[in-house]
Amino acid sequence: MKKQVLFIHSAGPQGNRQGSSGLIDHLQERLGEAYHVLSPGMPDPDYALWKAQIANEIKALDGEVLLVGHSLGGSILLKYLSEEDGQLTVSGLFLIAAPYWGKDDDWQNEEYALSDSFVSKLPHLPNLYLYHSRHDPVVPFAHAQHYAKQLPQAVTRAYEGDDHYFREGLPELVDDIKRL
Repeated sequence: MKKQVLFIHSAGPQGNRQGSSGLIDHLQERLGEAYHVLSPGMPDPDYALWKAQIANEIKALDGEVLLVGHSLGGSILLKYLSEEDGQLTVSGLFLIAAPYWGKDDDWQNEEYALSDSFVSKLPHLPNLYLYHSRHDPVVPFAHAQHYAKQLPQAVTRAYEGDDHYFREGLPELVDDIKRL
């Protein structure tokens, strides 16, 4: 049976060479036939709509799943996991350039913000990874540092460049997934 990877993409257009499309393509290609990468279309950025879409996607899965969230998709996926009581076994959670809402002036939005006690409400996550560029022009690296402080069990992979979209892929993500 193929391993299931649910990829929740970034906000905005997802056409060819837009948003998370390059990252998704790279992941599908590099993981190969042993993995089934699902990257559903998401509605306009609205937490209630994304929450409903994620719930529908998760209901369609059975067994263990690997969850990948890019940018807004990462922050919403983490919020969803901390608020919903799912029956899904999550083998790994991979957050790429995810904003930590409410931590600085440019990233204030109650709709996306995590509760103060979100960590205690998360399901068991045996493998948790954070990927972020130190000079990300979209989501500041400080957001990854906020997550790392709240989630000390997470493996944090910091990149010296200024990549946010990782259009050419993220080889470490592929390696981390294959190690599980």
